[in-house]
Amino acid sequence: MTEEPLLSVRALHTHFPTRRGRLAAVDDVSFDIAPGESVAVVGESGSGKSVTFLSVMGLVRPPGEVVAQAIRFAGRDLRKLGPAELRALRGSEIALTMQDSLSALNPALTIGTQITESLLAHGRARDGSAARAEAVRLLERVGIAAAAARLREYPHQFSGGQRQRVMIAIALACRPRLLIADEPTTALDVTIRAQVLALIAELRRDTGMALALVTHDLGVVAAYTARVMVMYAGQIVESGPTGAVIDAPRHPYTRGLLASLPDLDHPDRTIAAIPGQVPDLTLRQTGCRFRPRCALAIAACATTEIALDEVAQGHAARCLRASELHP
Repeated sequence: MTEEPLLSVRALHTHFPTRRGRLAAVDDVSFDIAPGESVAVVGESGSGKSVTFLSVMGLVRPPGEVVAQAIRFAGRDLRKLGPAELRALRGSEIALTMQDSLSALNPALTIGTQITESLLAHGRARDGSAARAEAVRLLERVGIAAAAARLREYPHQFSGGQRQRVMIAIALACRPRLLIADEPTTALDVTIRAQVLALIAELRRDTGMALALVTHDLGVVAAYTARVMVMYAGQIVESGPTGAVIDAPRHPYTRGLLASLPDLDHPDRTIAAIPGQVPDLTLRQTGCRFRPRCALAIAACATTEIALDEVAQGHAARCLRASELHP
C-alpha cells in the first residue's frame, strides 16, 4: 500500500492584481511531498517557488487570491481551516525559514524572546524557565557557541550565517513534520552556505521531518535532496529524482540552468547564459512559456497546451520534444 503524502497540492493557482492586469504567479501547480522526503524546488527569481509555499501555508494576503482543487496536509484540507487553526499549524507542524534572516527576525526582540515565544505559543514548554532551557538546547543544536549568554543578544549582534542558524532553531522549536527552507543560503559566502545546508540535512535525518528546499541554484540540490521540481513562469516544467533530472534533463530550461553553472573539472569552459527574458505573467499564455527563449521550439510549441507528462519512471517534463532530449 502506498504511503499517504504528507503534503498534497492539486491545481494550485495564485493571482495578484496589478496595474497591467491580473498576474498569474502560480499556474496549475500540483505535487506531493511524502513523510520524511527531501525535495528541492528550483527556478530563477519570479518563477513562483516562494509564492507556491506561501499559498500552501495561507500566507498570501488580499488582494492576492489563492484557488486550489486540494491542499491537504497530514490528511487535513488546509483550505477549510480557519485563521486560528492555520496559526496553530504554522510553526508546530509546518515551519518556514525565510531567505532574509535580518528582516525575518524582529530587531527589537532578543533572540531568546523570539525562540521562547514560539515554544510557549504552541504549548511546547510549560513555563518561561523551561522555554529558556529548551532555547539554549536548540541554539547549541544548530551550532551557536555560548548559547545561554547569546539568548540575551539581538539579531544585529549575529553574523549572517548565525542568523540563519537562529532561524533554523526557531523553525525546529516545535519539531515540525515539514520544514520549508526558502533560499536559506542567500547572501552567505560559500563556506557558510555549505555549513547551513549540511546542518539542515543533518537535522532532517535526525528528526525525520520532510524538507522542501526552495532555491535558484540547481548546483546545491544534488547533495541534499532526493527529488527536484523545476519551476518556470509559475509552472512546474520538470520533476523527478534529483540524479535523473541533473544527469538527463528533459526540459530545455533545466538544461539551460545546468549549462549556466561553473564546472570545477573544466574551469575554462564557457558558461552559457539563457537568452531572453521571462514572459509577462499578466498576459494570457498559450503554449509553452519557455518557447521564446528555446532553441528547440517548433511551431506547435506556440499553440499546444503542454501537460507535465512522464518521460521515464517518476520523471516528468512539460515539453513537446522531451522524448528527443537524451543525455
